[in-house]
Amino acid sequence: MRSPHRSLTRRGLLTGTLGSAALLATAGTLAGCGTKGAQQTEAGCKSDDLSATEKKLAFSNWPQYMDVDEKDESKRPTLDAFVAKSGIQVTYTEDVNDNNEFFGKVQNQLAGCQPTGRDVMVLTDWMAARMIRLGWIQKLDKAKLPNVEANLLPSLRNRPFDSDNQLAIPWQSGLAGIAYNGKHAKEIRTVDELLTKPELKGKVTALSEMRDTMGLLLQASGHDPANFTAAQFDDALAKLKRAVDSGQIRKFTGNEYSTELAKGDIVACIAWSGDVIQLGFDDDKIKFVVPESGVMLWSDNMLVPNRSSHKANAEELINYYYDPAVAAKLAAYVNYICPVKGAQAEMEKIDPDLAGNPLIFPDEAMLSKSKVFMALDEKQEKEYETKFQQVIGA
Repeated sequence: MRSPHRSLTRRGLLTGTLGSAALLATAGTLAGCGTKGAQQTEAGCKSDDLSATEKKLAFSNWPQYMDVDEKDESKRPTLDAFVAKSGIQVTYTEDVNDNNEFFGKVQNQLAGCQPTGRDVMVLTDWMAARMIRLGWIQKLDKAKLPNVEANLLPSLRNRPFDSDNQLAIPWQSGLAGIAYNGKHAKEIRTVDELLTKPELKGKVTALSEMRDTMGLLLQASGHDPANFTAAQFDDALAKLKRAVDSGQIRKFTGNEYSTELAKGDIVACIAWSGDVIQLGFDDDKIKFVVPESGVMLWSDNMLVPNRSSHKANAEELINYYYDPAVAAKLAAYVNYICPVKGAQAEMEKIDPDLAGNPLIFPDEAMLSKSKVFMALDEKQEKEYETKFQQVIGA
């Protein structure tokens, strides 16, 4: 198995700069999201597609989220192959370092129905949902996405914020569940065990990302994180508060928990699957667990913003990355859940160990226990984040 190539995971970048607390810090900005001036409609903000005459596109993505040639990091094998095959020149920019930060970069243009200079941008579910809610994202032509139609995993279809799979196409996905260090803790099977076992007291962390931690707590409380009420959220939050007040949970973190888990400074935590894969390269005692009550599934999604002038070119790129052979090459590098059916068989030709890794290619049993967090409106987003921050002491 190839050694890990990242010192900081993509998911860590997601929360490392501006996490959940930043959502509250930017409350003034968000308050404007629902104003008439920010909201756009398909009829009111039309985009002209110049793809037939301009064979180019601009692609904004997260750092270290594209395969590179390890001998020459200026080369991106799958992207270079797309350019050669399609004749479409791609300006690839790693300028998405945080969802809120990126929102700030493009907010004024999209609110005013102006071009952003981008044709594809990759954003996490909740930010994708917000932009879709604001009417800032173009609908894709399914006739131009046959690979997506054929190969998108069933668990990623018909999500709450994109019920027709026509606005946000997963680039990569991941899970939030439980991790523990087998050198220092016995097997943990449930969220309740994590939050109540006496031998774990003070040696547990949870994530500062509200949707991941609260999604797991909602499931553990018998509620559906894809469709819950305010009372159910409060019920799950009370469970979390008891664990905080008792001292069971030491703190809430971004992905810095991974170093502490590896050292044994903490022995169990709410964790992201991508981090556990990386830790597992060095220590097979670090285990990822799908809790008995279920696991949270998140994705980073390819979106085509309003006033992109190369939508058809973008659709060609999106469709290309849903070719199983291409998807396998990408997954072999980034090590997150591959959203493409058929890629696992192709991965066998590249790296059999990775092909057998359930955190890259989950089986149906694992995926059947996964949920995508409910799409929130502006009022809910502020209300739930505020309550969560009060409990975690941010």
